[in-house]
Amino acid sequence: MDYIVFDLEWNQSAPGKYHANKKLPFEIIEIGAVKLNSDMQEIGRFNEMVRPKVYKHLNKITGSLVQLEMSQLRKARSFPEVMEAFLAFCGKDYLFCTWGNLDLIELQRNMKFYHMTPISQEPIKFLDVQKLFSLEFEGRRSQHALEYAVDYLKIEKSIPFHRAYDDAFYTARVLEKLNPRFRKRYSFDTYVVPKNKKEEIRIQFEDYYKYISREFDSKSKALSDKEVNYCGCYLCKRQVSRELDWFSVNGKHYYSVSRCKKHGFIKGKIRLRKTENGTCYVIKTMKQITDQQVEEILEKQEKLKNPL
Repeated sequence: MDYIVFDLEWNQSAPGKYHANKKLPFEIIEIGAVKLNSDMQEIGRFNEMVRPKVYKHLNKITGSLVQLEMSQLRKARSFPEVMEAFLAFCGKDYLFCTWGNLDLIELQRNMKFYHMTPISQEPIKFLDVQKLFSLEFEGRRSQHALEYAVDYLKIEKSIPFHRAYDDAFYTARVLEKLNPRFRKRYSFDTYVVPKNKKEEIRIQFEDYYKYISREFDSKSKALSDKEVNYCGCYLCKRQVSRELDWFSVNGKHYYSVSRCKKHGFIKGKIRLRKTENGTCYVIKTMKQITDQQVEEILEKQEKLKNPL
C-alpha cells in the first residue's frame, strides 16, 4: 500500500463583495501531493493548479498567503481534468494522509459540485498527520501549524510553505519521522456517512474503541438507539456496571462512566454530528480512564447541575 500525502489550496468569496456559492464555499485552486511507498520512500510527486469556475477574483488573503495570481490560474486545467489526473497518480492501493481533517472534506465537496463519481461510498480511512504528531510528541491532541512540527522535528526548510505541493512535501517529512505504530492510528472522514447498520464503522485501537453510526432522522432517534447507548467493556466484551449515565455538556457531546470488573473504569463519549442534508449521526469512543479522570468527569457534571 502507498501513502498519498496531499494538500490543497482553495479560494473563497471576498467578504462584502462577492456572494459565496453555498454548494461550493471553498473552490480548490491547487492540488499538491507526495507518494510514499510502505517503506516511507518517496516514489512520486503531483503538483497542479486548477482553473477556477465559481470565484473569478482571488480572495486577498488567499492570494497573499499562497503567492498566486488569477492570471496564472486561468491558464490551468479545469478541476475535473486535474482531479482525474490526481486520482490516476494515486493508483489503486493507497491511503490518504493530510495535515488536519479539512482537505478530504473539501476535495469531496468539489467533486460533488462537478458531479464526479465519489472517491468512496463510505467514510474514508486516512491518516491525520497533525493529530498523530501531537499524540506522539505531546501525548495529547492539539492543532499546531505544520511549520511548528517541522521546527520541532528539526526538518530542513528547503522550500517555502503555503503552496499545495510544498505543504504536502513537509507533511510527508513529518510522517516519515513518526513511530510506525502510529500509521495504524486511522482517522475517518465522514463527508459520506454510513447508509445502514452494516456499513457502520467499528474499530478498536491500542487504547480506545471508535464507533461511527449510520444516519438518523433526528437527535432523539440517535440517542435512543441501542448500540449508541451501549456501554459494555470494549476490551473483554463483558457487561459493566453503569457508574454515571449519559449526560450532556452542550447538547452535542455526551459522557458516561462504567466499571468493568477486569479493566476498571471505562469512559464513553458521544459526539452528535449533522450531515449536509439535515440528518445526524454519532461518533462514539470508549476508553479506559483512571480514578482521577472519573473525579474530573463527576466534577464536570456537578458544575452543570450547579453552575454557580
